[in-house]
Amino acid sequence: MVEETNKNVITLADVQNHPMVIACIRQADRNLEVLGFTEHGFRHTDLVANTAYRVLVDLGYSRREAELAAIAGYMHDLGNVVERSHHYYTGALIAMDILRELEMDEMEITEVAAAIGNHDEENGHPVSICSAAVILADKADVHRMRVRNPSFVKFDIHDRVNYAVEECNLELFPEERVVTLNLKIDNNISTVLEYFEIFLSRMVLCRRAADFLSARFSLVINDAKLL
Repeated sequence: MVEETNKNVITLADVQNHPMVIACIRQADRNLEVLGFTEHGFRHTDLVANTAYRVLVDLGYSRREAELAAIAGYMHDLGNVVERSHHYYTGALIAMDILRELEMDEMEITEVAAAIGNHDEENGHPVSICSAAVILADKADVHRMRVRNPSFVKFDIHDRVNYAVEECNLELFPEERVVTLNLKIDNNISTVLEYFEIFLSRMVLCRRAADFLSARFSLVINDAKLL
């Protein structure tokens, strides 16, 4: 649990207005666009921040814990400004420098850094409440609006699966302590099997993140409960 503190409390708004954060997100998204990746810009960072906050508040954690998750969620992809493969690692280091400049409490800095460093599905683990919330919020952002490939015939399977998702909602059921990712997929574009082929590791990490929050992760696609 993160202790409440009145010492130089840094808010999500402080981070959102920081010039270096703005520059890093903008350039990182440009880098990923050149590499052919889906959108990772301000729409994504805003959504992850807000969702991470909502996850913790709805599950009964403190507002400060939720705000730290929102800050980590907003900064989680900063490392893409350097390179993609280890963006979770470089992003955590960049975030620590920025938060130190803002004179954030040292223990809160470490909390945010750990969440950023553990959000990747290949190497990440839910090591804290904050990191678990960021994992769930990040992996829940699957939607056709993230696809930037202008030609449908050139879609790879990642683009096709994202483009097939017409609706995506992360629903919280606090009393049952259930976190449900609810998707509506156009089966004419991509199949549910292809979704699992691409995103199985993400769903496994989401299950672990929900477990850390003493909750259960559920996946519903086209009104069919799959997990």
